[in-house]
Amino acid sequence: MNLQLDDPCAPDVLALLEEHLADMFATSPAESVHALDPEALRDPSVTFWTVRGHGLLLGCGALRELNPHQGEIKSMRTAASARGLGVATRILQGILAEAQARGYRSVLLETGTEDFFAPARRLYARHGFTECPPFGSYTEDPHSVFMALDADTSGRFPVPGRQETAH
Repeated sequence: MNLQLDDPCAPDVLALLEEHLADMFATSPAESVHALDPEALRDPSVTFWTVRGHGLLLGCGALRELNPHQGEIKSMRTAASARGLGVATRILQGILAEAQARGYRSVLLETGTEDFFAPARRLYARHGFTECPPFGSYTEDPHSVFMALDADTSGRFPVPGRQETAH
């Protein structure tokens, strides 16, 4: 699986993001959908990646800078045909590595409370994210779960799949 910077307006990526947005609106009230549209993912504050395998789009994800110390995960999506293959973990690895390189102290995210979002919540919890209060412009919402992962005292995030070495 190859993680690469990509254009959220590329045709195959647009199709995946349209599927993502359709699912968000099908499972949450419109006022509780916080997914970014493809044009918003082109904003300079957002870094957008895709994962591809054998030339096929397997998933995508983004990191939006909230401030010099915090970033937010946006638009994590795995193609239906690639679920269970580790695509989301690969994207999360890239996002956390970039957050660490930028010197962020925390990475935050918002996801849904509905059963549809249970796999995402489990993924994030498995990699150390814990629930937190709303951040940025978010407000309390019964359809949203807010999660955070803080860097350790040396500025490192526990990147999924990275083997830690003793010093």
